Amino acid sequence: MSLFEAIILGIIQGLTEFLPVSSSGHIEIGSYFLGVQSSDNLLFSIIVHAATALSTIVVFRQTIWEIIRDLFKFQWNESTQFAAKIVLSMIPVGIVGVLFEDKIEALFGGNIVFVACMLLITGTLLTITYYTKDKDNKVTFVKALIIGIAQTIAILPGISRSGATIATALYLGVEKNKATRFSFLMVLPPILGAALLKTLEFAEAPELATGNISGLTLAAGFISAFIAGLLACQWMIAIVRRGKLIYFAIYCFIIASAVLIAQLF
Repeated sequence: MSLFEAIILGIIQGLTEFLPVSSSGHIEIGSYFLGVQSSDNLLFSIIVHAATALSTIVVFRQTIWEIIRDLFKFQWNESTQFAAKIVLSMIPVGIVGVLFEDKIEALFGGNIVFVACMLLITGTLLTITYYTKDKDNKVTFVKALIIGIAQTIAILPGISRSGATIATALYLGVEKNKATRFSFLMVLPPILGAALLKTLEFAEAPELATGNISGLTLAAGFISAFIAGLLACQWMIAIVRRGKLIYFAIYCFIIASAVLIAQLF
């Protein structure tokens, strides 16, 4: 992977992590057409996901600070309950990640036909939200677990994590702002945990962990993903408020169709 390719893929990751079009799917498609080796994909994906996690922390810094501050009051307050719901939502993806790590890694191998099919599913999920009625319900513990299951399914490249989790929350009647906030904050622990594990792996055997990708290239991808993520995160919050997810459904259908047609011819 070259420096230029890392910057391009980092921008793709930063924009698509928050927009409901599947960042992992776009990374796979971009890697395929740029000719990036699949052995580089998983580590690079973790690095740029960590960058967008950092951009989430920056955007939601006030909310995160309030939650941390209230946790140290050692009371069963709203922030404590919110943190508990985040932990509950992590359980499904944690179980799948531990038990099926090798199989998950195998999905990131440049099979863009599979990615295109998953993008069609993402588009369908987003289309259904167009017909859901606006409600003002909050995220309950049961809903948090269901949204966590949706996040687990979004491990598949081509299934949008933000699209799947926000759409599921809206199906369950969660108010738009609450759905967006929970969706963006629930992903922080899994992403940061995965990034930490990859960092330890790199420290122990850098030649095995990186493949043919250099530290400078990883840094370029990180920075470009972070900047693009800052912009996309704030944009996505506004988009959900206005209920414009249907446009991203159309986009997913177009990209998936283009990829499938390209593979046929």
